[in-house]
Amino acid sequence: MGYPRFRPRRLRATPALRRAFAETSLDPSDLIAPLFLKESISSPVPIAAMPGHHQHTLESVVKKGRELASLGVAGVLLFGIPARKDAEGTEAWNSEGIVQRGLRALKEELGDEVLVIADLCLCEYTDHGHCGVLSGDEVPTVDNDPTLELYARIAVSQVAAGADIVAPSGMMDGQVGTIRSALDAAGRMETPILSYATKYASSFYGPFREAAEGAPREGDRRAYQQDPANVDESLREVALDIEEGADAIIVKPALPYLDVVRAVKERFGYPTAAYNVSGEYSMLVAAAEKGWLDERSAALEALTSIRRAGADLVITYHAEKAAAWLA
Repeated sequence: MGYPRFRPRRLRATPALRRAFAETSLDPSDLIAPLFLKESISSPVPIAAMPGHHQHTLESVVKKGRELASLGVAGVLLFGIPARKDAEGTEAWNSEGIVQRGLRALKEELGDEVLVIADLCLCEYTDHGHCGVLSGDEVPTVDNDPTLELYARIAVSQVAAGADIVAPSGMMDGQVGTIRSALDAAGRMETPILSYATKYASSFYGPFREAAEGAPREGDRRAYQQDPANVDESLREVALDIEEGADAIIVKPALPYLDVVRAVKERFGYPTAAYNVSGEYSMLVAAAEKGWLDERSAALEALTSIRRAGADLVITYHAEKAAAWLA
């Protein structure tokens, strides 16, 4: 009769078969939820470019952390928006700064139920919106080594406030080694560093810049974030961060860089997270609002693809919804 000898469709015939033979899993414990904490607001402020997300007060960020913990997510990643900004971003290491207060409040509420991760950068804290201190008059540039000294202060301050993990995202050369040395000197040898080892100068960060109020006042970040055309450069960056003491690394963004996620995981076999960034979230939500696709199925497919590429964890603005869908 000429029937096919091999019939792969047999293992796809029912939901039970598909679940049983799935090669990639997606679970709430694979997800990390970013949260924005803003000083000097009395109630949560909706983020227009990121429907469903808010700039939080201390009270509302703790409530949201509790809700996320109840859904089983792996952790929260906290960003701060201070009321006062200056050229050096001094509020970033203020022991009574907005992120430090948020870290303390989240740890007091959540304990060890979920990881409380502190994003470590300066762009939300500087009045110029860049990720470090500037030098030069006519064409100011981010001065790498003086910025490292500030990152060290921030790390020690964030961990003292309760951060389980610090996540340096500024893409300064030597940031991991400097932070590791500072934490060790402060007696925090056990605190892990989750490094944004490969962070591209991407167009997909637009909604985040509204949420975090950290867009550069002049210029862009292409002189320190990576060129989207490069993969080998990412592998060199990851190798350097591992050598300097990173405990896990982040690839950012995720969906346009799945090849990078795969290359990093295959080359190093190191704990790897991928950041499913604001633009990835917002364009999917916008398409769903237009009725062009189903948000639930599209989001879960996208998150599964990130896991399939090799990510152990996915940092995503879909964390709360996805965790509820997966329950």
